Amino acid sequence: MTPLALYIHWPFCRSKCPYCDFNSHVAAKIDHRRWRDAYLVELKTQSAGTEGRVVTSVFFGGGTPSLMDPATVAALLDAIAAIWTMAPGVEVTLEANPTSAEAARFAAFRAAGVNRLSLGVQALNDADLHALGRGHDSAEAFAALDLAAQTFPRISFDLICARPGQQVAAWRQELERATRLAAGHLSVYQLTLEPGTGFHQRYQAGDFAPLDEDTATAIHEATQDVLETAGLPAYEISNHARPGEESLHNLTYWRSGEWLGIGPGAHGRLTRPEGLRLALANIRPPAEWLTAVERTGHGGLPAEVLSWEDRLTERLLMGLRLTAGVPCAAIQAEFGRDLRSMLDVAALGRLVAGGFLQLDAQALAATPAGRQRLDAVLAALTLSVEPRV
Repeated sequence: MTPLALYIHWPFCRSKCPYCDFNSHVAAKIDHRRWRDAYLVELKTQSAGTEGRVVTSVFFGGGTPSLMDPATVAALLDAIAAIWTMAPGVEVTLEANPTSAEAARFAAFRAAGVNRLSLGVQALNDADLHALGRGHDSAEAFAALDLAAQTFPRISFDLICARPGQQVAAWRQELERATRLAAGHLSVYQLTLEPGTGFHQRYQAGDFAPLDEDTATAIHEATQDVLETAGLPAYEISNHARPGEESLHNLTYWRSGEWLGIGPGAHGRLTRPEGLRLALANIRPPAEWLTAVERTGHGGLPAEVLSWEDRLTERLLMGLRLTAGVPCAAIQAEFGRDLRSMLDVAALGRLVAGGFLQLDAQALAATPAGRQRLDAVLAALTLSVEPRV
């Protein structure tokens, strides 16, 4: 059977960062036992029809999952192991903030079964941490990274680039310091202004100036150069890893695998025995999701059957983020057609000739230039013919 991944969404944070558009909320008080019970109920509900599957990864995302009671993490992992078979070496990731209060809980999360920690560091200097609305300073970040390395077999941390006023030379220095701190994995996300965020509201009010496009491009190029040289090449647009340290869970998304999403706003993908691909989603507002689970046993919205166009578009949208691209054999197996025959030949030819895509017998992949402007590349690709299945 196809391996299965599990995503568990914890929707609460101590404060809302001004760049964040995730389903995260600040709550004065959280009934941890009530939430634990709800997660356990939904795990059981969503497991129906997936019996016998092997779980390869579990990801606690948010929000700020390091605010969860470690006993909740332990209970959920025990329940997962009781429902499904855990793969040897199953990857269990938990996202955390590097504040002193949360770092003090690292040992408890490790004891609960977490074996990979992802730290939201975001910047290595206090001025930018303050500008990004982070609740920690650089000293806390360095201490948390050190403690995480001592506690977990695998760690990763995030940085945000293209910050207002950022200079290429300073970013290179910051990245070089980051490479000395990184164990095997580093994520670098370009700051974007998402509608509804604090930064977007400030931008609309004329109180926020994003970095100019030329400097942002130079920062992107510097990121690839510094991290490649340090042995942390990009395997996805925003993710860099030493060989063997890639995020198994996120690869499930980018390779169009199958996963269940547990918690408010979480999404999932499953393929039914007859071949239908289902898009799963949960109620987004935390209080509404919690009430629905307690009343009906699940917090899910009606499943959507994806059309072949949606399936192929999603394959390209996710797979072209990867340096390795979209495997031609996987497309042939899923759709019963050669990938080339499912795309408009002229559009594909223009993108290849322009240096944005490359296609051979193994894969369709975006070049570095193509990954840098992937939205435009995807918009230019046109689906051509319906598959045979």
